[in-house]
Amino acid sequence: MTTKKELKAFVRFNYELYKDCPYAVPDFLEDTLDTFNPRKNPAFRFCEAAFFLARRDGKIVGRVAAIINHRANETWEQKHVRFGWIDFIDDIEVSRKLLEAVEAWGRERGMNHIVGPLGFTDMDLEGMLTDGYDQLSTMNSIYNYPYYPEHMAQLGYQKEVGWVERKVFIPTGEHAANNQKYFKIAELVKKRYGFRIRKFKDKKEILREGYIPKVLGVVNRAYANLYGYSEMDQAQMDTYARQYLQFLDKRYLSVVETAEGEVIGMGICITSLSRAIQKAKAKLFPFGWYHMAKALWFDRHPQVLDMLLVGVLPEYQEKGANALIFADMIPEGVKDGYQWAETHHQLEDNIPSQAQWKNLDCVIHKRRAAFGKDI
Repeated sequence: MTTKKELKAFVRFNYELYKDCPYAVPDFLEDTLDTFNPRKNPAFRFCEAAFFLARRDGKIVGRVAAIINHRANETWEQKHVRFGWIDFIDDIEVSRKLLEAVEAWGRERGMNHIVGPLGFTDMDLEGMLTDGYDQLSTMNSIYNYPYYPEHMAQLGYQKEVGWVERKVFIPTGEHAANNQKYFKIAELVKKRYGFRIRKFKDKKEILREGYIPKVLGVVNRAYANLYGYSEMDQAQMDTYARQYLQFLDKRYLSVVETAEGEVIGMGICITSLSRAIQKAKAKLFPFGWYHMAKALWFDRHPQVLDMLLVGVLPEYQEKGANALIFADMIPEGVKDGYQWAETHHQLEDNIPSQAQWKNLDCVIHKRRAAFGKDI
């Protein structure tokens, strides 16, 4: 599959399969096409990929991407081929053929193990939903029907890693919990270590002061030991900045610095765009932009806040730096009237990451996994 028409069909199959599902947030056509374009996605400098469609009687019944991230394979000393952007009807022969295509493609290139769903990098969609099928998805996560993991088991795939996502209630009224601890710890570490929160006048200041590489550099170091992570370079950072700065409300960017100005932690949230993308039918043009703009700037009663990234440098994770992030964002969420925030998926065995929510009223409402096997 190589033509632009076929790539569009590849992307739109997800929308067609889930168009009647109230919980699914489809792939955004324009953004996903850019992700698959070697001229626009810098990950292609260290990745190679192929895209497969399954057809029956001329109708598309499944899709999958095959990816080799050479940087990750070198980092983790492995020979893995990834499968991603996988969707299929509830027919085991369709899912079998799709995964066999990825397996064969990987073996031809010297790979000995297949795993997924994973993207080119950790900034892409990853993890197959295994619990929480009645919960609204986000623009940065995969939704799939319950039969997907059943097919994985039937085809001999084993769970390799799991993630959880939390619904964190904005701490007001009955949901206040022990959130005041964050404010107390934040004041303590300010006095003891001189940590501070850096805020910005506008997006131009973020760029002018060079905070994109500083903030995403924290992600590189904080996530370095997490499953399958491959370090972002400057070109990737620039790409993600262009993609997400357009949605950013600067009040929901919290950057933690030392007294000397070193960036040691960060938190980024945006208002949920899930319903807007559904209404836009996953296309920005000709009218999808209206629904996006309405959700971003004109919705007076927002309900859900998406936590895109939260990270603190390893050497500062036990010094309360994350408390400053929460103490900075909680008042904004309360003032704007959000009901709850959706965390990004976190590794289920990452105990320090899981512990940071302990003083908030929250619940694990989704689980997802990556599945693999030797080939």
